[in-house]
Amino acid sequence: MPVPRLAVTVDLVVLTVREQRLCALMWRRDHDPYNGCWSLPGGFIQLDEDLPVAASRLMAERAGLADTPVQGTLHLEQLATYGYPDRDPRQRVVSVAYLGLAPDLPASSRAQVLWTAVDDLINHDRAAFDHRRILCDGVERARAKLEYTSLAAAFCPPEFTVAELRRVYEIVWGSPLDPRNFHRKVTGADRFLIPTGRTTTRDGGRPARLYTRGDAEQLRPPMLRLKPLTGHLVDRA
Repeated sequence: MPVPRLAVTVDLVVLTVREQRLCALMWRRDHDPYNGCWSLPGGFIQLDEDLPVAASRLMAERAGLADTPVQGTLHLEQLATYGYPDRDPRQRVVSVAYLGLAPDLPASSRAQVLWTAVDDLINHDRAAFDHRRILCDGVERARAKLEYTSLAAAFCPPEFTVAELRRVYEIVWGSPLDPRNFHRKVTGADRFLIPTGRTTTRDGGRPARLYTRGDAEQLRPPMLRLKPLTGHLVDRA
């Protein structure tokens, strides 16, 4: 029985908050297949590299983020594997997708790689391969992880206010949150936020306390997304 030809790629769902919108890094294809369609940055892995190494290399080469360190500024985790037979018209290709999150990532150095609002990409009908599905999976992973992990702080600068953190939740979840209820929950979560002892007036109004991200990986108690037609966070209990 002949051995089937199989290629392995890495595709990158890179998310950040820019101009008060959740944005993803997209690649405008300039060749077939799917010439002119948007796709996620990515590429084939090399025979001598592990998947995380390939993801880091493609973050620099294809996403154009060579100066963004994977360890530190950028949160990078494996998202899922996609391998149904007809996902690439050229040959059988299995893709391992990675999700990257970071605050206010810079513009890409590649001309055909652009930051685009997630809502615009999902509603656009010219997506290459199965990349709309991968993008949706990455966005849902990010939204879900904000409920029970401290990952929301990955979208914030090293020092941030509770209002800035709240805006991250609102932008990623697409729902307004009650400021007082939110403040009570995030400051009450065990080891989520650490006060710096400093304040800032960059939001306008009275000085606001600055915080840094604590060492908690799991939020206790968790934060949940809004129920329909309510303006408050929902408790698990």
